[in-house]
Amino acid sequence: MTANSLPFPVYDADNHFYEPEEALFRHLPKKWNQDVRFVEVDGRKKLAIQSKISDYIPNPTFSRVAAPGSHLKYYRGQNSEGLSLREIQGPSIIPPDSFRFGADRIAVLDEHHIHAALTFPTLFSAIENRMSYNHELLHDALHALNQWTLEEWGFAREGRLFAVPIISLADLDRAIAELDWLIGEGARCICIRPAPVPGYRGGRSMAQPEFDPFWARVAEAKIFLAIHAADTNYDQFITMWTGGSEWRPFEPNPFVSCLKIIDRAISDTIAAMICDGLFDRFPDLRVVSVENGADWVGPLLRTLQHVHRQMPQKFRRDPVEAFHRHIFVAPFVEDSFTDLAQHMQTSRILFGSDWPHPEGTEKPLDFLTELTAFTPPQLEQIMSSNLKGLLEGRRD
Repeated sequence: MTANSLPFPVYDADNHFYEPEEALFRHLPKKWNQDVRFVEVDGRKKLAIQSKISDYIPNPTFSRVAAPGSHLKYYRGQNSEGLSLREIQGPSIIPPDSFRFGADRIAVLDEHHIHAALTFPTLFSAIENRMSYNHELLHDALHALNQWTLEEWGFAREGRLFAVPIISLADLDRAIAELDWLIGEGARCICIRPAPVPGYRGGRSMAQPEFDPFWARVAEAKIFLAIHAADTNYDQFITMWTGGSEWRPFEPNPFVSCLKIIDRAISDTIAAMICDGLFDRFPDLRVVSVENGADWVGPLLRTLQHVHRQMPQKFRRDPVEAFHRHIFVAPFVEDSFTDLAQHMQTSRILFGSDWPHPEGTEKPLDFLTELTAFTPPQLEQIMSSNLKGLLEGRRD
């Protein structure tokens, strides 16, 4: 099948936009002017949070970005020349308005033969971990970003662009208020990072019963949760081994890559949800793992199976069955979809292009080359009906 001959509408679970500088500041209360700002360092703008520079995103203004798909050769392990990531990606580009604003993205969806897409912000990934010391600032910043996203993208634009708002559970009352506002504005999906909920006395699982009032509202509204990769504080494992400074995701290091902190963060988060009984208390919840890859799925399922055999009395039901019922996964393009299909049904696998980020493909439906082993009904599930059903609130 080719991109323009698919007999079903394509739903992409992982589109992105690059926020302009005003995205955080249009609605951020003025009292935070000195706590969150862009500052110039060696001639380049950097994001400073409480006077500490964050290098998690090298160019947080996104004045220039890597071209879509330009990192794919690296992530596929096709770097026999030993080039740096910057050498592989080639020249950076000035992002067009379609990378930044929703008004121009519908035409791009048409060009790419995509009917609908979840569209995630990019800058959010650097926020929560750096603001965990001040929950008022954190919730104000996320609300400001969500307000901008609503105005410039919409949470269900023309029934095709589903911009995804970001929530933190750091302050439960603020989280519930934000959720109620988002539901009222038509959000079909919310995003939380794969990490413990930050607390002043330490983190804890988002599946602890203290957060049940929040999850009850999610379930009642029949929306779903996306857990998207972000700065999770799992870089503490890097520091533990290397004693290094701040982790920079776009400066690869062989040992850091072996630590697989992205895999660990999402695996631990899903394990916490299952082992803490979240899906027992809220059987209608559905969770989508986005931009976390899929290599963690098999090891987690084996671990859950083994732990269940060790202490079955600690579970209300088989944790592996809970995973298969409640968890959807959007693999990286370099992952083996056929291997993933050995661990979970195609009714729980989603196509997510990561466009226009450099880690994905140059065009979203270049993904089709990875899906040739699937039957037409399976392909339709992965590329269309699974995400369509989630957006419609179906719970099958």
